[in-house]
Amino acid sequence: MNIYSSIGKRKNAVAKIFLTPGNGTISVNKKQFKEFFSGAGLETNLVQDPLKLFHLQSNYNIDVIVKGGGITSQLEAIRLALARCLCLLNENYRKELGKNRYLRRDHRIKEMKKYGLRKARKAPQYSKR
Repeated sequence: MNIYSSIGKRKNAVAKIFLTPGNGTISVNKKQFKEFFSGAGLETNLVQDPLKLFHLQSNYNIDVIVKGGGITSQLEAIRLALARCLCLLNENYRKELGKNRYLRRDHRIKEMKKYGLRKARKAPQYSKR
């Protein structure tokens, strides 16, 4: 039995994914997917987009370990890791996944706070007198 694993990142969220042949269950940090992301709305659907592209929703079990970030960042990190796993599964999937932008890592992160400022760019009000 083959186990494929990959890592995906978004902002401060890091997702490690394990793809095994099975019946299509998704577990995140040893909980069911719907239970773990119960506060999220429709964006939970974006995780399975790479699988839906190749009609593989019910062919593989997905085990995810995710840390850091918010709900949306974690979901996008899981989607990137899943797309990378599918490339390991079959190299022919890479072209279609790349065309749909599932293999792109979104590198935007929060800007660092600078000294003398209140936030990254917010400065105290200037007073002339």
